[in-house]
Amino acid sequence: MKHLWGNRNARLYLTGSVVSTFGDRVLFLAAGIWVRVLTGSNAEAGLTFFFMVVPQVVASPLAGVIADRFRRRSVMVVFNFAGAAVVLLLLLVRGPGDVWLIWLVMAIYGAIGTVTSAAGTALLVTVVPGEELGQANGFLQTVAEGMRLVTPLVGAGLFAAFGAAPVVDLDAATFIAAAGLVWAMRVHEALPARTEEHWLVETTAGFQHVWRTIELRQILLGLLMVLTVVGFLETAAFAVVTNGLHRPASFVGVIISIQGIGAVAGGLTAATVMRRLGETRLTALGIVGIAVGSIFLVAPALMSGVLPGLLVGLGAVILGFGLPWTLVGAITLVQRRTPLRLQGRVDAAFGVLFGAIQSISIALGAILVGVLGYVAPILSVVVVCGLGAAYLYTRPVPPLTDDDQAEPLPGTALPGELPPSLGQLDVAPGGRSASLPGSKG
Repeated sequence: MKHLWGNRNARLYLTGSVVSTFGDRVLFLAAGIWVRVLTGSNAEAGLTFFFMVVPQVVASPLAGVIADRFRRRSVMVVFNFAGAAVVLLLLLVRGPGDVWLIWLVMAIYGAIGTVTSAAGTALLVTVVPGEELGQANGFLQTVAEGMRLVTPLVGAGLFAAFGAAPVVDLDAATFIAAAGLVWAMRVHEALPARTEEHWLVETTAGFQHVWRTIELRQILLGLLMVLTVVGFLETAAFAVVTNGLHRPASFVGVIISIQGIGAVAGGLTAATVMRRLGETRLTALGIVGIAVGSIFLVAPALMSGVLPGLLVGLGAVILGFGLPWTLVGAITLVQRRTPLRLQGRVDAAFGVLFGAIQSISIALGAILVGVLGYVAPILSVVVVCGLGAAYLYTRPVPPLTDDDQAEPLPGTALPGELPPSLGQLDVAPGGRSASLPGSKG
């Protein structure tokens, strides 16, 4: 990590990711709590996350082409300022009748994150040498998940004490700060060459690469299995807290903060385990953590007293530990098996597929929790995640070597080279927060 932080561009990149992740995490939870308070409905609170994911399906193909066709620095600056302007629209919300505006803003927020995700995929590969990708991704996931120790308390605390306005202002400020960090980076990026390919061929190039590359096809299938059910937890979390533990909806912030304890440990150990087992098996073991942690979330339905709360906390820690392993393995594999000229479109391909499945999962979860309660949906998460982990762990894929690196675009400065001019760079892979390829943190 010392050498990684000695690289000025990497340092600015990672700092920008920290700032972006902080803003995303604070708003993400507060928006759900806000809808729950306005409507009194767990299902409508869960739909807030649904509306944030849907744009990945609609905008991802275009986002991938934008990321691979234009200078990423310009794209990131423009979209970060646009994000700040869009978030400030939330200040117009006054009551239950304005919930539609929260959902609209979150949808646009998700679309902006899709564009920055596609552009950000190529950024990390450009700034960080191939042998340090695991460390960089491990750090990003440690930050993204470790911030669960802080951001839920900040978001839920600010909302509970002062309302939504301070949360909105804070997130808008992180967009502006991220734009400044993008502008400060010094990496030259040549304007990508135009191709004569039909627009449909150019747009679907990412899908073709993923399907032709066996390791990427396997990680895609395994993660799709997981995403068919993991969205259930968005709504189930509110039900566990309000109906199971009989706490206010804002207590979800405490549970997510506890989850951050496990996430920090998972992020710090991910790169070491990945060097020994490879990206695919690291991802599989991370999914096991999600399954095991989810089991403990049903404790309030089975017993009473103090113990259920303690078990839910333990489950949050285990689930938190599994998330960075899942993400670091998947992100690093995608980056190292994809040429730089296709990074944006491959990220977009994952965005379309993951976004579609995750949107359905969140919507279905809201319905199932409303009809069946939270126990059955959570148990389905346990079973399907177990199957997905078994599939990935048994795939005969050897660990990648340091020679398996994505090729740079002509005219792009490699890490360590003196750039001829200010570069065109973006902030963080996976949008404004580190996440699965094509997903919003």
